[in-house]
Amino acid sequence: MAKTVFDVLLKSIEEHRSSAIEVLAQGSVKDYAEYRDLCGLIRGLETAQREIRDLARANQDDDNE
Repeated sequence: MAKTVFDVLLKSIEEHRSSAIEVLAQGSVKDYAEYRDLCGLIRGLETAQREIRDLARANQDDDNE
């Protein structure tokens, strides 16, 4: 199966998300402000992943019609 632009984007976003989660899991945030920023980043990346998956599904549905 060929990689699509959606696959490439999702992989990149997942790497960024995993990295942010790793920082939280290690307890290496300096302060509450950094903690909030990381949580917001993770939420934003998860939203982006959902949107890309929805777009990929819609694109696939269009191709099947």
